[in-house]
Amino acid sequence: MAKKKIKFTKGELKGQRDSLGQFQRYLPTLQLKQQQLQMEVRKTEAKLRKHREEIEEIKKEMVSWIGILAEPGIDLSGWVRPRNIITSTDNIAGVTIPVFKGVDFPDTEYDLFVMPLWVDSAIDQMRKVAELLAENNVVKKQYELLNRELKTTMQRVNLFEKVKIPECKENIKRIRIYIGDQETNAVGRSKIAKKKIEKVLQAA
Repeated sequence: MAKKKIKFTKGELKGQRDSLGQFQRYLPTLQLKQQQLQMEVRKTEAKLRKHREEIEEIKKEMVSWIGILAEPGIDLSGWVRPRNIITSTDNIAGVTIPVFKGVDFPDTEYDLFVMPLWVDSAIDQMRKVAELLAENNVVKKQYELLNRELKTTMQRVNLFEKVKIPECKENIKRIRIYIGDQETNAVGRSKIAKKKIEKVLQAA
């Protein structure tokens, strides 16, 4: 992108100084936001790892009896599938994210004389997995939103640090040199003109 042309005037100098001041005041806020987002992104990554580990652990425990779910007349899907995922919202560094609150399951109603004794334990374990998966999906959404905002914030920090602030400083330097040169030249021209006037007056 082509650089914006600057005017070598005192008005432009003031404008560049004002812009530099704004960038320098805003940069610490952006840097703080970046740090907060980085911390929150790391937290969500840790949660996702923990969920994966917990789900794998429960699955290992289920391996020994999962086969008996294939017995005729055994269908637990209606009791282990969440009826509702309960969430709220929170604001992290200006980003609105969903927050997992819990899972609502259907009531377990079955004939205790017909169903095997292990059914209660199976439902409990499968609900744990379903709840962890539901929470994991919410945390994934948190991660996506926070990570997207982090990337945007990092781009802005880099823009300020590496482009805008150095550009303003360079422009201020160039304008000051130009104005200084112009003032020096003006003084020189004034002295020459004064001498010429003095010569004319002396000759008269």
